[in-house]
Amino acid sequence: MSDPRRLIPGTDSVLADARIAAAVRTLGRPLVKAAVAEAQRRARAGEIAPEDVVDAAVGHLPERACGLRPVINATGVLVHTNLGRAPLSEAARDAVLAAAGCTDVEFDLAEGRRARRGRGALAALAEAVPDAGAVHVVNNNAAALLLCALAMAAGREIVISRGELVEIGDGFRIPELLASTGARLREVGTTNRTHARDYAEAIGPDTAFLLKVHASNFHIGGFTAAADVTELAALGPPLVVDIGSGLLAPHPSLPREPDAATALRAGAALVTASADKLLGGPQAGLLLGESGLVERLRRHPAARALRVDKLTLAALEATLRGPEPPVRAALAADETVLRQRAARLAERLRAEGVPAEALRTEAAVGGGGAPGVALPSAAVALPARYGPLLRTGAVPVIGRLERGRCLLDLRTVGAQEERSVLEAVLAAQGADRGSGPPCR
Repeated sequence: MSDPRRLIPGTDSVLADARIAAAVRTLGRPLVKAAVAEAQRRARAGEIAPEDVVDAAVGHLPERACGLRPVINATGVLVHTNLGRAPLSEAARDAVLAAAGCTDVEFDLAEGRRARRGRGALAALAEAVPDAGAVHVVNNNAAALLLCALAMAAGREIVISRGELVEIGDGFRIPELLASTGARLREVGTTNRTHARDYAEAIGPDTAFLLKVHASNFHIGGFTAAADVTELAALGPPLVVDIGSGLLAPHPSLPREPDAATALRAGAALVTASADKLLGGPQAGLLLGESGLVERLRRHPAARALRVDKLTLAALEATLRGPEPPVRAALAADETVLRQRAARLAERLRAEGVPAEALRTEAAVGGGGAPGVALPSAAVALPARYGPLLRTGAVPVIGRLERGRCLLDLRTVGAQEERSVLEAVLAAQGADRGSGPPCR
């Protein structure tokens, strides 16, 4: 009897199949060859028949030449760092696609010569914050602070409250970031109480600027005190205010969250912020303030290393000029509407045999913004075993586990995503039934 493995089609034969050839054009040869090799391996192992190799290779092909997978955020955390922070608006996504090819990012079409890079995005940002004398954009908020220290404080002192020596994530700390530029930190006050006089007493010939950092990822209550922007701006040296979460103007739902316009009106020389949090845009660091200081930062040699690409500039401009981005829509979502949506979705799931329940819950801003602020919300509660099934589905849905249940919080699920959530839960139900008794 001949060895059935001899019947396994060769790589060139499989690559010649029309479906595989089409995939090579969209995914690239290395990814497709890897899928073919995996199908051939399965045939050699006896897991599939030789004649099924092409079908198995097609089934093993990824959707795109990128390992990142789109997911539905049902955690109730509006700005979820692990899920990419702010989801872009449709306008911003369209802008990214338009900018993906050759574009006039640094070229004046009318004059036929070089132009200021990203002038559209910078103009939109300036219009959004008219209190700023000038604006600049770098690749994130940490880069904005780094550039401030490099351009203004190398070999000099930055005065900062001990209560604002923040760790921002993945072990990175603001004081270490600033010290890496050659600046010296002059810590004042205590962890819970720092007054304007503490800054005033620390000011000397080596003071480059005062730094006020919003403690955006934690909250200290009780016996506390902090100097406000107006007090610090009156002390003399330039005041740099890191507002963190990217609010450009006050928001009624977040009365205690600092914003750029208010800080500038109160006397801040420079404001730094993130674009991919409450602004709802792409990852970027915003620098807003006195025109002379902004120009000084823009012309520093390190500014070239920290600049953003054309895709970020396109998405930022569309976020600023276009319709309300998803984060802002989620922040403004009406609690009554959320409860109605949750009730309807739970009812539809129960009709399909899924043990679903609608309940009131609380969402959070997340992403280093508005710590301690609870946003009233509504969720669909499922048995906890649905959590991993939903995460690993064709369209991953990420909920949160709470009190032994998997909650799908609708404050972070757009109405246009509800159909996908319904289908994902029903698919998870089928997988659950097919796997036998759930593991406890």
